[in-house]
Amino acid sequence: MIPSAEELVARFLRSNGYDETLANFIKEAGLPPDTGSSSASQVTIQQILDEKKAFDLSLNFEKLGVDDPRFGWRSPAPSNPIILDVLPTSSNILSVHVLDLMLPGAAGIKRCIAATTADRRLNLVEHTSSSFSLLKSYTHFHDAPILDLVVINRKYLLTASMSGRLLLYNTETDEVVDQRKDHSKYIVKLATWSEGGSTIIASAGWDSKVNLYRLEFTSNVLRKIGEPIATLTVPRIPEAILFIPSAGDLMPILLVTQRDSTFLYYYSLPSPTAESSAITLLGRQNLAPQSNAWVAFSPSDVQLCPSDPSLIAVSTSSTPHMKLLLVRLLVPPSGSTSSADPLRLSNDANTVLAPPAISAPDSQASQARASHLVQVREEAAILLSINTLAPQTAYSTPRLAWRPDGSGVYVSSDDGIIRAFEASTGKLISTLRGHDEGVKIRCLWAGGSQSDSTMTSEGKDSHEWLISGGFDQQLLVWTEKH
Repeated sequence: MIPSAEELVARFLRSNGYDETLANFIKEAGLPPDTGSSSASQVTIQQILDEKKAFDLSLNFEKLGVDDPRFGWRSPAPSNPIILDVLPTSSNILSVHVLDLMLPGAAGIKRCIAATTADRRLNLVEHTSSSFSLLKSYTHFHDAPILDLVVINRKYLLTASMSGRLLLYNTETDEVVDQRKDHSKYIVKLATWSEGGSTIIASAGWDSKVNLYRLEFTSNVLRKIGEPIATLTVPRIPEAILFIPSAGDLMPILLVTQRDSTFLYYYSLPSPTAESSAITLLGRQNLAPQSNAWVAFSPSDVQLCPSDPSLIAVSTSSTPHMKLLLVRLLVPPSGSTSSADPLRLSNDANTVLAPPAISAPDSQASQARASHLVQVREEAAILLSINTLAPQTAYSTPRLAWRPDGSGVYVSSDDGIIRAFEASTGKLISTLRGHDEGVKIRCLWAGGSQSDSTMTSEGKDSHEWLISGGFDQQLLVWTEKH
C-alpha cells in the first residue's frame, strides 16, 4: 500500500536529519509525533519522482512523429469555396477532371476543368486562378451521360458513357476519331497506362466485364480505338480499376475491386509479344481479414498515394457511414498464379519480398495455420481504418481524392460536406461546407492549380485546389486562404 504524502515527507525529513523542520511539519500538519518512523513500506519520495520522470518520457515517445511536419497535414490547404456559375445548364455533376489539352485556335496547351453532367454535356472551363470562363460545351458526344474520361497525348479525349459506348475525340481538330460499344451496360471507370508509343486502356462496365485496349500512335497520330486485346469477365460488377507498377516488369498489374467483395484482385496483362491474350489472376488481398460477416463492404474507390506508389486509399460502401482505409499493397509476383498468399513487404515500403515458404496444406490444422498467416499479413497491411462519419446509403457512390503531397485525403458524402483526414494519423482535420445541405457529393479532384509548363522554379505548384461536384448541380473550386 502506498503511504500518504504526509508520511512520505515526514520519513524523508527524519531519514535525512532535518529534526527541526520535521518538528515544525508535524506540528503544523497535526500529525502524530512518530509519523515517518515506520519502515514497513519501502516507497520513498525519490522512487515516486523517478517513476514520474519515466512516465513523462514514455509520453514523449508515444507522441514522437505525430507532430512531425514531414508527415502531418500540410498548411495551407483548400478551404475557400468558389461556385462556378459558368456552366450553360443546371444539371447534376457526374465527374470532374483537370486536363491539359490542345484546343482549336488556342496558342499552346490549356489547362481545363472538365465536368460531365447528367444532361449528356461535357463542359470545359478555363483553369486559371484569376477567372473562370466556359471554353467549350460538347453536346454531341454520346447518347447517354458521360461517367468517366481520360486524356491521351494532350489532344485525345476518351469518354465512357452510361450506354456502354467509348468515344475518342480529337480536341485539336475538333472531330470524332472513333467510337465503339463493347460493353452492354454502364462503363463506370477508365484507367490508362502509357508505355513508349502506345497506351493501354482498361474499361470497367456493369456487364461484369473489364476490356483492355491498346492504342497505337503513328507519327503522334491516333487513328482508331481498335478491338479489345483482352476481356476479363468477373463474377460481380467491377467497382474500381487501377494500374499499378510491377516490380521488375515493364507491364503493369491491373487492380480490380468488385461489388459485394472485400478483396483487391490483382491481374497480369498479356504481353504484346505473347500468343495468349488472357488476363491472369495473380492473387487477391482481403481488406477485412478478421471479419465474420459474409460481406462487410465493397471497395468503391481506390486511389494511389501521390508520394508512395505502394500505398492506396480506399473508400468503402459501408453504411450508414463511409469507412476510409489506408492500405499497403501486397502485390503478388508477376509469375505467381496463387490467389491465397499475398507478398510480404519489407521495412522499406517500396521493396517487395518473396513470400515465405509454406508447404502444401495436408491437414485441416495446417490449412488453418496457412490461412492464419495470410490473415496476419493482410491485417498488418491495413495501416489505418477510419470511420469518416460521412453518411451514405447502399445507393451512394463513395469518392476520395489524395492531396497532391500525400499528406491527407478528402472524402465525399451524402450530406453536402467534404471531410479531410490526415494520412499519418487518421485525424479529422476539417469539414468543408459549400454545397447545399443534405445533397450527394458525386465527384472530387485535388491537385495543383498550375500546369506543368507554369510551375514554379522549384518544380512545385504555388497553390493547391480541390474541385467538387454534386447533385445540387453546383461545381465548386476550393482554394487556399491567404
